[in-house]
Amino acid sequence: MKSNKKQTPSCSDVKTTLEHLDQQDLLELILDMYDLSKDNKDFLHTRFSIGDDILAPYKKIIKECLYPDILNEHVRILRATRAISDYSKAIRDAKGEAELLTYFVECGNKFTLDYGDIDEDFYDSLLEVYGQAIKKVLILPDHEQGNFRKRLKKIMLSANGIGWGYHDGLCDEYYEAFKLDDDR
Repeated sequence: MKSNKKQTPSCSDVKTTLEHLDQQDLLELILDMYDLSKDNKDFLHTRFSIGDDILAPYKKIIKECLYPDILNEHVRILRATRAISDYSKAIRDAKGEAELLTYFVECGNKFTLDYGDIDEDFYDSLLEVYGQAIKKVLILPDHEQGNFRKRLKKIMLSANGIGWGYHDGLCDEYYEAFKLDDDR
């Protein structure tokens, strides 16, 4: 007996169709997708390292989400983390990811310093991303770590007095990762 259930198209279905396209058809498809959305444009610019600052569109999203206009917008953690994920999918660049992760925490930290205490979920998210930033920095060559370490330390020091275990969590993460930093 044949099932009447329709199957949802999958990635493998698309792959099978793409394999039958010639180079010109593929080019047209990619250009059509490029014109379809800003996200697609950003993805392709990033993938092919086109433009002066491929991190700029992602930083713009992070800043808008983590340091919003408080009269008109709310903090949007998930959208900011999606921007980092989108960048990571477009290009494998540990230094760029470290930059976006660090920038994420800088924006969130500055927002709370400027506007006051938020909530536990907000600080848990910042701590999680701070930990991810540290892990990403640690895989970079030693000569590329210095600026990130300074920025991560500045975040930690500036958070002194913020509640919800945030400052303590930053200290734990920082000093566990950078044991040789004697400036406690």
